[in-house]
Formats: sequence, C-alpha cells, structure tokens
Amino acid sequence: MITVEKFVFNPFQENTYILYDETKECIIIDPGCMDRHECSEMTVFIAARELKPVRLIYTHCHVDHVPGNNFICETYGLTPEFHEAGLSFFKDAPRHGHIYGFNLADPIMPENFISHGDMIAFGNSQLKAVYTPGHVDGHLCFICEEQHFVITGDVLFKDSIGRTDFPTGDFDKLMQSIHNHLFTLEDDYKVYCGHGPETSIGYEKVNNPFIKF
Repeated sequence: MITVEKFVFNPFQENTYILYDETKECIIIDPGCMDRHECSEMTVFIAARELKPVRLIYTHCHVDHVPGNNFICETYGLTPEFHEAGLSFFKDAPRHGHIYGFNLADPIMPENFISHGDMIAFGNSQLKAVYTPGHVDGHLCFICEEQHFVITGDVLFKDSIGRTDFPTGDFDKLMQSIHNHLFTLEDDYKVYCGHGPETSIGYEKVNNPFIKF
C-alpha cells in the first residue's frame, strides 16, 4: 500500500511528494526544496523511515517545481524523469529562477523520458502516467488505480485550475485534459495538487467554478 507524504516548499508554496510502500522503496515527485532547511526536511524524513529513493519524477518543469533537482540527484544517485515536451522549461529553469530571485545551478539532465500510458513502478506499487497539457506542454498526472488517488500537479486544484497565461498554456487543452483524463475517474479519487490542499474528483465536478462543461 502506498503512503503519500506532502512537503510544502519555496516561496511559491509548492507541494513536493514522497510516495512509498511496504518495501521502503520510494519515489520523489516535484522536488521544490530550495534551501538547506528544506532539503534537510526531506532527507531527515527519508532516513527516519529507512526509505530508498529509486526515482525522481516530475509532473512538469516550471521553475517552482524543480529547485531541488540537483540536490536529490546527487544525494540519492538519481536522474530526473519527465515528459520530453518539458525539456526546454527544465533547461531554462536557472534563467527563469533569476527572474524570481532564485539562484539555481544548471540542472542535471534526464536520461529517460516519461510518455503517456507509462507505468511508474517502485516497490510493489505503480502509477499510470497520463499526458495532460494545458497549463504547460509536457505536463503529466500520475494515477494510482488501486488506491484511487491522482497526483495532478498544476492541472487541477481545490476549487481552481492551473493558469494558462504562461508560454504554451492553453485553456481549451486544459479543459480537455481535465475532462478526458481526470473527470473520467471515479468520484472518490483523492486529488493531490501541486499547490494547496487535497481534494477529490467528485468535489471538483460539483464545486469547481472554473470547470467549463
């Protein structure tokens, strides 16, 4: 059974997730940890539970989701994995970070990319990757069909949706992603967002004021 642990990092209050099961293998999703304190918070948690990080996964490569990339890669011997369409944003993270006052080194590059339909395996567990553009090209959500939860990154939030005014953002594509890949899930699916609190698919179908039917 997968346990999901959330950390809230950096000035954008980005949600970083560690997922692990009974084997102690874990994956890290969207490492937003920026300073020494935030990085330590993750390593202390991992060490205290005797976890073994085996994959570093990204929903997307906006600058608020990538600050901890090199730290995680160097600490645990991993390389980042994301959709190939996100590569330009990943490479540009230091330049984008400078705009917001972030001092980011050139990122350690991926060796493998994730495609729509790929299974993200760790321990006895797996997540299904689905391609969900609209907030940005290269965005992925990760679905756990066995336990009925989904990691949505910046596609869907509690009572809100991802912005579409950044480069490659597209409102119509975002609506298609939500309707075709998220709202086809059962109502009891728990939603772990890229920012803010958890929600559920059923709640958002009824209450989200930004969803266009």
